[in-house]
Amino acid sequence: MMDIQSFATDDFILEHLTDSKGHRQLLDSFSVANNATGLEMYLKSRAMLDETRNESRTYLVKDVVSGELACYFSLRTGLITVSAGDGNFDTVPAAELSNFAVNASYSAAHRNVRKIGAYVFNKFILPVVRSVAGWIGMQCLYVYALPKGKLISYYERLGFRRMSDEDARFVYSHVKPRYDQGCVFMYMYV
Repeated sequence: MMDIQSFATDDFILEHLTDSKGHRQLLDSFSVANNATGLEMYLKSRAMLDETRNESRTYLVKDVVSGELACYFSLRTGLITVSAGDGNFDTVPAAELSNFAVNASYSAAHRNVRKIGAYVFNKFILPVVRSVAGWIGMQCLYVYALPKGKLISYYERLGFRRMSDEDARFVYSHVKPRYDQGCVFMYMYV
């Protein structure tokens, strides 16, 4: 099993949601910006249930000095279907970045800390995904992004790509969950 304590930087440390009973208080202080309340509600109301059902794993990124919750993300296994022609399809092993949010309260209190999301993505999410890929075999990381231009551009800057409309419709017809309806499928090779 992967030792998440090895995923730390001088500024932040990664902890699994269930590592400490004290995390409950951290979750209560978490808030999001830009009307992304679904991400806040997931962390506070649903993440623990998904943990117990083995549906996803949620990780907290905490400030090393203050212990404050700076960001969280959830990962789970998945697959991407790609057309093989003649109505057939192949699957590509992948992981889904199912939730990813920066704590607006932390950002407001630490205005000197910039680009927390990109930092967490590059220093924690990608290394965790690549570590898991080394154990089980995985080719892609994907996300269903809210259809907001600024958010789509943000994910593109992180390295995600969009599929052609035709290929995206094919993916949606096979694996897009109901709760991600209206979202934009994006992926990257890991």
